[in-house]
Amino acid sequence: MDREVQFIGQSGAFLDAVERASRAAPMRRPVLVIGERGTGKELIAERLHRLSTRWQEPLVTMNCAALPETLIEAELFGHEAGAFTGATRARTGRFEEADKGTLFLDELGTLSMGAQERLLRAVEYGEVTRIGSSKPVRVDVRIVAATNEDLPKLAEQGRFRADLLDRLSFEVITLPPLRVREGDIAVLADYFGRRMAAELHWVSWPGFAASVQKAMEDYLWPGNVRELRNVVERAVYRWDDWSQPIGHVQFDPFESPWKPVATMRPEVAESEAAAPVRVSAPSADFDSVADLRAAVDAHERAIVEHHLGRNRYNQRQTAKALGLTYDQLRHCMKKHGLSEKG
Repeated sequence: MDREVQFIGQSGAFLDAVERASRAAPMRRPVLVIGERGTGKELIAERLHRLSTRWQEPLVTMNCAALPETLIEAELFGHEAGAFTGATRARTGRFEEADKGTLFLDELGTLSMGAQERLLRAVEYGEVTRIGSSKPVRVDVRIVAATNEDLPKLAEQGRFRADLLDRLSFEVITLPPLRVREGDIAVLADYFGRRMAAELHWVSWPGFAASVQKAMEDYLWPGNVRELRNVVERAVYRWDDWSQPIGHVQFDPFESPWKPVATMRPEVAESEAAAPVRVSAPSADFDSVADLRAAVDAHERAIVEHHLGRNRYNQRQTAKALGLTYDQLRHCMKKHGLSEKG
């Protein structure tokens, strides 16, 4: 596989999911891949195809959420000329394109009920019928589907066909989110960082400062591996001195003191203005604090360390950002043992 489809990780939960995909790959049965956005569902689908006996045949991908409901069935099953307005010529669908190979249906939970009914027939009988035709076409397709939805719950609510779910769930591979993959954040950050440094022609890889490593470990990564890659690559390319460890990372690329404020409808603005302002306490595990002075010092050190990295260890800019004098910042750095170079 090329470097875009490598599996990087060492946590047990992640390796177990990869192993299950490897074992299911030679089977002809459908596989469901479940996971949050950015967890690597597409990579698992490609692994299922590449390790199967169909590896030399086509792997056809279709994102079910990327098309309007009126076109999904035409994309999946094809259509004849004149079948609907705009159908000037016949077109094969994704099922026919994937004949003898694998069809990867991403965002399966967004399929309409009509498309689900036709998909059920294709899975059950191995036949598809183009829109505007009465003649079924035999196809030999292995289906791999992915979603971040709770399909059994959708089936209970009547929003997904239970019989189709039964047909597709021969094997279900659920990918763990990055926040529970113990030890993988550091491994992935180092991998993406080294790759970005090589792309920028850095002479060596300096790694990340301890404060940055801790910040990445503490972050919840709602976008999972895809978000981690963006954050790391952004931090590397913004860092000017490759001889020093990367001292700042920005999780939200939209964070800016000049970020435009969203305009409110007049009625919403009036209701918010009338509502009393409540200041909530910061989220923290206060029960674990046994030494108040040490906890305050640790918090102060983390704030100073963050702003030093953000300002590339320019102490005058850092002091200004924190509302301190230059001498006050120097005293604070000395107090917490922070070096001038991070």
